[in-house]
Amino acid sequence: MGTLTKIRAAAAPAVDEPRELPLGRILPGDCVAAMRSLPTASVDLVFADPPYNLQLGGDLNRPDGSHVDAVTDHWDQFASFAAYDKFTREWLAEARRVLKPDGALWVIGSYHNIYRVGAILQDLGFWLLNDIVWRKTNPMPNFRGTRFTNAHETLLWASTGEKARYHFNYRAMKTLNDELQMRSDWVIPVCGGQERLKENGHKAHPTQKPEALLYRVLLATTEKGDVVLDPFFGTGTTGAVAKRLGRQWIGCEREEGYRKVALKRIEKELPLDESALETMQSRKGQPRVAFGALVEAGLLAPGAELFDRQRRWTASVRADGSIISGAETGSIHHVGKTLQGAPSCNGWTFWHLEHEGEVKPLDALRQLYLLAVED
Repeated sequence: MGTLTKIRAAAAPAVDEPRELPLGRILPGDCVAAMRSLPTASVDLVFADPPYNLQLGGDLNRPDGSHVDAVTDHWDQFASFAAYDKFTREWLAEARRVLKPDGALWVIGSYHNIYRVGAILQDLGFWLLNDIVWRKTNPMPNFRGTRFTNAHETLLWASTGEKARYHFNYRAMKTLNDELQMRSDWVIPVCGGQERLKENGHKAHPTQKPEALLYRVLLATTEKGDVVLDPFFGTGTTGAVAKRLGRQWIGCEREEGYRKVALKRIEKELPLDESALETMQSRKGQPRVAFGALVEAGLLAPGAELFDRQRRWTASVRADGSIISGAETGSIHHVGKTLQGAPSCNGWTFWHLEHEGEVKPLDALRQLYLLAVED
């Protein structure tokens, strides 16, 4: 499957023998047991999407009587809050052990579980850096009409301790957000359309996360070559995005059906070209960018070719939404302005691309993105 890299656990006693780090592999069975097989201080980032313990009471139906495909799987069911807390404490303790001193943890949840998870991770010594609100543009309605629609989930980002160092690609996040400082409320659609994996006409996983969400997390808090561990791998969103962005990955997943779907999915994923993976790190070293949302949402792939209407110049898109044309790099506006020797340039109308067999300005793709967000 993936390569096996031998490492020595940085925080382990000197007598320990090097152990193999199973890069590009999904470890079967219980996630706690799987993580215990990994060396101490060997992972750069943990992204966890644990069971939410939804406590659903019976089936959920729409007003027309049709059944709602909600989370009723056994892996989301716990006998009590105490049982859920014990499970949470165990996997979080292992996550902290395998993280490097400058590593970090991301965990996502809903109101059912995120407050319990947050308290436990603080008890274990993690230090909260941010809580992120993922606001869904297309949430599932509240069919019973007895409460507000659950239109968001919460992500917690934490370092290994109060004084611990951690990675944050601030500049890449700012360029991805149209040259504005990235906020802690992220507006991203839920997983749907062609991205939603299906088996025999049914969802392969009931809580598949959108790739745009993982794209932002990994681009913000990891570097090329970093090792990302997902203890609740599911159908492999973390692995697919990690491979695309040039990160190494390890998954833990006890459900064989999910493992099969994930491996098939990741095998098809192509890593980005080296030049597309370069992201902006400093204001002095790199110019600005303004259309990262299209790249993040998958409407425009890193490495895609842009050109002006007369095809005098071409440019290549990079992972954080910057573009490169010869020696010029920066936003669609800056590069267009520089190539023309003009005082300004509207990159949305200057740059064009081949889309569905037609030559269209970038603005046409922006309109598609806006429509998708509105839907």
